[in-house]
Amino acid sequence: MIKKLAIGIAAFVALGTVAFFALGGRDGITLLVIPWLAPHVGPNHDVAWAQGPTAPPAGAPARPNIIVILADDLGFNDVSFYGGGTAHGAVKTPNIDQIGRDGVNFPAGYAGNATCAPSRAAIMTGRYPTRFGFEFTPTPVEFSRLVGHFDSEAPQHPIYHAEREASVPPFEEQGLPVSEITIGKLLQGAGYHTIHLGKWHLGETPQYRPEAHGFDESLGFYSGASLFMDKNDPDVVNAKQDFDPIDRFLWAALPYGVRYNGSDMFRPKGHMTDYLTDEAIKAIAANRNRPFFMYLAYNAPHTPLQATREDYDALPQIEDHTLRVYAAMIRSLDRNVGRVLEALKAQGLDRNTLVVFTSDNGGAHYVGLDDLNRPYRGWKATFFEGGVRVPFFMRWPGVLPAGATFAAPISHFDIFATAASAAGAALPADRTIDGVDLLPFLTGSRSGRPHDRLFWRSGPYWVVQAGDWKLQVTQTPNQDWLYDLKDDPAERQNLAPAQPAKVAELKAMIAGFEKEQVAPLWPALIEAPVALDHPLNQPWQADDAYIYWSN
Repeated sequence: MIKKLAIGIAAFVALGTVAFFALGGRDGITLLVIPWLAPHVGPNHDVAWAQGPTAPPAGAPARPNIIVILADDLGFNDVSFYGGGTAHGAVKTPNIDQIGRDGVNFPAGYAGNATCAPSRAAIMTGRYPTRFGFEFTPTPVEFSRLVGHFDSEAPQHPIYHAEREASVPPFEEQGLPVSEITIGKLLQGAGYHTIHLGKWHLGETPQYRPEAHGFDESLGFYSGASLFMDKNDPDVVNAKQDFDPIDRFLWAALPYGVRYNGSDMFRPKGHMTDYLTDEAIKAIAANRNRPFFMYLAYNAPHTPLQATREDYDALPQIEDHTLRVYAAMIRSLDRNVGRVLEALKAQGLDRNTLVVFTSDNGGAHYVGLDDLNRPYRGWKATFFEGGVRVPFFMRWPGVLPAGATFAAPISHFDIFATAASAAGAALPADRTIDGVDLLPFLTGSRSGRPHDRLFWRSGPYWVVQAGDWKLQVTQTPNQDWLYDLKDDPAERQNLAPAQPAKVAELKAMIAGFEKEQVAPLWPALIEAPVALDHPLNQPWQADDAYIYWSN
């Protein structure tokens, strides 16, 4: 026994030594150990959705159902509505586009933040996430170390704050404060049956889970990403990004599993995007005779990039493997959005359902693909337009005008107030709600802009957009970036040196905003450089413009 144990230890040490050198020092050891810490995933089993009434209530007018469909890292140019589309238009998104054609499109629709979790916190609460300290995306310390020590030939290197580690709570406890009133809790209190499917990323321990934040039923995963299929499934096509430390961590760490109302993790059935849609359709049928709110948070097209063989084979004209897998994921996402819309129609609910579609932030530079956010500059993890201007559509037949465009800036947190208004639920009166009910603006009973100004903050990186002016203030590099979005929506001409008075005016707005915010619930461990004008897999040039993103 002792001899076998010694052999096992020796083998592990030898394997660790190989990993140390082959995979990159301590990073190799981290990537070797992480899979051993993954949770157990049980076999697939059916989900029994709670059944509503067998017939609609007599006499009472039917209140509208509300569905928020949230894509993950979907770039502005990934939908074809505005004339773009993935792979230079090779992949169209007719079903997503139809939401805009049947309803209202928002060409100046903005994310609550430039990364996943704070944007989701804004959607859930109708508030700037910095009002309650949810400033940074929940992240395991091991992940931060890996990214923070990533070595490349780029002139800019990440900054890691090891001295802050003691102040970071365990990943599972980095959650949306229980004092916040989510859209789920608000609508649940108004008599809606509330359903969450897909990604959560707002805390994993019981007090932070969807069920504790107002969702009657939740099927999905709590962390920031998931495998879409078993990586060795004969029907999967994978695209790994070896140049990206985030991707390397995800392939090592992620399980292929979901939970229902806090259950043990079990396997989905098929590709995650298809599976979540299958279950959404079942949930719609179960609730056809009572008002429901559904938060359908797909993880597509977030990395790791995985497509079904069928979707991949349907795009032989795309030669680049990574682009083809990514495009296949967009094809799948659009098809599944169409299936949700068809399910509403099949149940006779489409005209009594407010559908919102958007993305949590812009496309990510670490995917290694150009043009995700065209025509805008920047990426996820920047407050340039490419990071925060996202596809944004609303449809409610008979209430919202069809084929309308609302050009004024709106934000993710407006979903909260708009959904509350549609449901007849009063907004909380004990706190600031930053979101605005958009329905009067869209139906013509109110004119003007819902917001005179919008703000974003992540560590020492502050932004205000007031009217057509946008000021970004960065610490690394120490620079002010001022743009007139009316004349320069792609943010190419920095007017800060020529407009010191305007810079001072907008900085005063930022200072006023800062006084209303609170300290982060946990500190940022890393400051990572992001080149503004090319993806991660393209070489840095000495004169590249960049910002450092804190998390």
